[in-house]
Amino acid sequence: MSFGDQTLELARVDLALERRLGESFRIIAPFALVALAMFPMALGLRITLVSEIGTAVFWALGILFGMQVALRRSSTDDRERRDLHALLGVDPAARFAGRVLAGSLLTTAFLVVLFVAMVLLYGPRLPLAAAPAIALSIVMVAVGLSELGTLAGEIAWGLRDRTALASLIVAPLAIPLLVAGSQTFEAIAAGAGILPWVLLMLTTDLALAVAGVAMARPLEEATR
Repeated sequence: MSFGDQTLELARVDLALERRLGESFRIIAPFALVALAMFPMALGLRITLVSEIGTAVFWALGILFGMQVALRRSSTDDRERRDLHALLGVDPAARFAGRVLAGSLLTTAFLVVLFVAMVLLYGPRLPLAAAPAIALSIVMVAVGLSELGTLAGEIAWGLRDRTALASLIVAPLAIPLLVAGSQTFEAIAAGAGILPWVLLMLTTDLALAVAGVAMARPLEEATR
């Protein structure tokens, strides 16, 4: 199988497993939605203030819970599966790419659900004409989170409490995505340009993609 075929097949298997287990949308998403609904109550339902902080709350919760969506597979990745991939001759870089692809789709879907809930609860001042820019920022952050989650899961694989350790790796490295996503929404609301923040997200995604592909084989060999 070619690199592309391996990537697509591994992504398909990951998505099929997620469909059976339902970790992202039966466990993680409900907690995120509850957290999103609690902020207006804590602010005393002050409509003006709620509207102003809506996008900030969305990105904070989106990064924190989206990180868990991206890391969902690291806790269930076992030695038998990795040995099977090695016997089948799966390219470690293709495995990284496949997991990033599946994780990006799931994280994007999660962020879209959270965004819709945020709009309904907070009523932020985001023009409808900016929908393409909003969608672009959500997708780019989702890709970056998936890359970070996959890379952190590989680094922490084989260690005790690897899921907690992977979360500690992802959280600080996700700050550029948090800043860029939040500032993109702020710029949209103010009618300003978003190009600098889009470039920051793009640079982060590309840097993580290069790092993940370059480190895939060394990390694979280190865990044998």
